[in-house]
Amino acid sequence: MAVSSSEALCPHRLVLEHVTSRWGVLVLILLLDRPYRFSELRRAIGAQGGRGVSEKMLTQTLQTLERDGLVHRDARPVIPPRVDYSLTDLGREAAEQVRALADWTDRRMDDVEKARRAYDEARAAS
Repeated sequence: MAVSSSEALCPHRLVLEHVTSRWGVLVLILLLDRPYRFSELRRAIGAQGGRGVSEKMLTQTLQTLERDGLVHRDARPVIPPRVDYSLTDLGREAAEQVRALADWTDRRMDDVEKARRAYDEARAAS
């Protein structure tokens, strides 16, 4: 893959975008528990609630995370073909950070909602 101009200018931000993207977060958190096959991972993401991920988007997400060294793709030459996805050591470290942020969001959501209501009320009053 060629290096894009945005990647050359700010590689840190690009990796952060990959890790914290809508599907990147879910992929990393799910892979913390165990390796998944593609279809298993897609179903597990759908079971998290909300809209499921398309095959194309999951493929792109996995390829991006693999390129960044966070996900390992293990393709076995069996019939039918078997491909498993797991975290690398680097990916496990990133996933633990992402999960900590997700856990914080769960714990503090009531406070966020309260702040949103206060903000909206103040904006409506002005």
